[in-house]
Amino acid sequence: MGPPPRSCVAAVVQLKQSSLRNRLLRALAPEDFALVGPHLEQVMLPRGKVLIEPNQPIEHVIFPESGVASVVALNSDSRPVEIGIVGREGLVGPSIVLGVDRTPHQSFFQMEGAGYQIPIRHMIRALEASPCLHDLLLRYIHVLMVQTAATAMSNGDSVLSERMARWLLMCHDRVDSDELALTHEFLSLMLAVRRPGVTEAIHLLEGTGIIRARRAHITILDRERLEETAGDSYGVPEAEYERLIPMPDGSGASHVRLPGL
Repeated sequence: MGPPPRSCVAAVVQLKQSSLRNRLLRALAPEDFALVGPHLEQVMLPRGKVLIEPNQPIEHVIFPESGVASVVALNSDSRPVEIGIVGREGLVGPSIVLGVDRTPHQSFFQMEGAGYQIPIRHMIRALEASPCLHDLLLRYIHVLMVQTAATAMSNGDSVLSERMARWLLMCHDRVDSDELALTHEFLSLMLAVRRPGVTEAIHLLEGTGIIRARRAHITILDRERLEETAGDSYGVPEAEYERLIPMPDGSGASHVRLPGL
């Protein structure tokens, strides 16, 4: 993946840690933030922007401040199946923390936003300099593994309406609006089901007053009932995040709905 267009990346600026929205950057000890902060570059993340290509060297680690990224596995027909979702609670490019410079999976932005990126060479130096930074990011990778396992369990054990509810909740956790810019076609790709199945699941949720759907948008009307619909398929990774990555003051993040994100 080549460098982002010049218009998408701002110059490196002096950042105040307390002003950031990315939960991992906020959770860093001041001395660890001093290792990465000077190298963070603000970047716009439009919908559809590919951040990591399969089996290609990773050039940056991205810390989203807003929006939602998807991590997808591609089958032999290049059809994507979502295996992970990342927002302001995390980072894109976690394999770097494990000493691996590429991945067979693709990462791209599914809901536009913005964030900060850091060149790999600076991220590696920071990880080598601080065992505490490395430990924090390893705990985040553990949460990603729990999330992937929860996705596999949901895909195997949950009916489509439950899977849909879980996925909508995960997106809702990571944005500031009850309105999600999502098309039926995109949902069918992310949930690995045919589009008519997605339409049926949306109609079911809409018919009970939980959501409202219109062209390329879904509005969450009743968060509590959406969680009830998702059942056990939702909540375990979120609780694990809260347990392992507390805010510096010991509280949960106030700008999201679910503790821990």
